[in-house]
Amino acid sequence: MPKSLRSPRHQRFLAELISLRKAKGLTQAQVAEKLGRPQSFVAKYEGGERRLDLIEFLDVTTALDADPCKILSSLRS
Repeated sequence: MPKSLRSPRHQRFLAELISLRKAKGLTQAQVAEKLGRPQSFVAKYEGGERRLDLIEFLDVTTALDADPCKILSSLRS
């Protein structure tokens, strides 16, 4: 199995999170505030510098009021 970081699927995953954030009219700073994290946390995962673990991903989807299952199912192919 090839590494997933910077793979096409990983890029789609990041694009989906960025698109959701922007569709909600939220800045990185606003998402970070909801997460209780610094803005750099959001910038780093959106920029592909850092990975989200499962719990962090669930926290991000909660902050974005998004369905994590829908996001994950879009990455299957």
